[in-house]
Amino acid sequence: MAQRRKGHKSGTPKKRDPQQNQKKSNQRSNNDSIARLPRAGGNQLWLYGNHPITAALENRERKIEAIAVTPAAQDRYMELCTKRNIPMVVTNREELDRLFGEDAIHQGVGLLVQRLNAYALEDLLFGAEDDDVYLILDQVTDPHNVGAILRSAAVFGAKAVILPERNAPEESAVLAKSASGAVESTPLIYVGNLARALDKIRDAGFWTVGFAGEAEAELQEVTLTGKIALVMGAEGPGMRRLTRENCDTLARIPMAENVVGSLNVSNAAAIALYATKAQRSSS
Repeated sequence: MAQRRKGHKSGTPKKRDPQQNQKKSNQRSNNDSIARLPRAGGNQLWLYGNHPITAALENRERKIEAIAVTPAAQDRYMELCTKRNIPMVVTNREELDRLFGEDAIHQGVGLLVQRLNAYALEDLLFGAEDDDVYLILDQVTDPHNVGAILRSAAVFGAKAVILPERNAPEESAVLAKSASGAVESTPLIYVGNLARALDKIRDAGFWTVGFAGEAEAELQEVTLTGKIALVMGAEGPGMRRLTRENCDTLARIPMAENVVGSLNVSNAAAIALYATKAQRSSS
């Protein structure tokens, strides 16, 4: 008698559930219908996250190409997109993960935009008012830090964040997400030579305050009224020599003795901006 081969099952083959077959067919069809979202090219940029995208949609100076949303996020943006006649592409989370990276907190939405028009320092200075505050960053390279600083600048009323063209992050989705929409209202201004830019800022009547851990004066001892430019260096090396020499005065943020060391530059910027706002409110 012939023996059955191991693993072979005798009897009538099991019938497949037609509904299960149809469900699998629909899943394949739905996946096939998801269009591959294009990479940004030329002057284009993808943004992601609810706050940056809502702010961009409300900014009439921002040129927008298209929005990509998951079905769950579709209703949130329908009204704004209809008002601005922006094409809407319904996609899935996997496609957004592919575009932005799996670690990106995109919240089910992406926005393809044109980069904002660049401001010139001269234009900013030409319209400067007597109580303007600028924040100047010397070789702060982390886009998360610059984004967080931009957010603090918007919250405390600074008119601009100024950076060197080299060794500074450009406008990006990561920076915009960290700025939580502030990139649409507080301009990032890039300058070719930071020391010469500081000369121009001082000539325009600004008092420039550089922050250094070894400064003699504590922050609360420094005058922060009138036209003020707050200058922050990168964590570790701090301000470069020429940047430091072009500051009118130096200040330090008082800290307790600790094992951590100095503050993150975005935290230090927030404290400096708050102190400036508080001093003006009390004077």
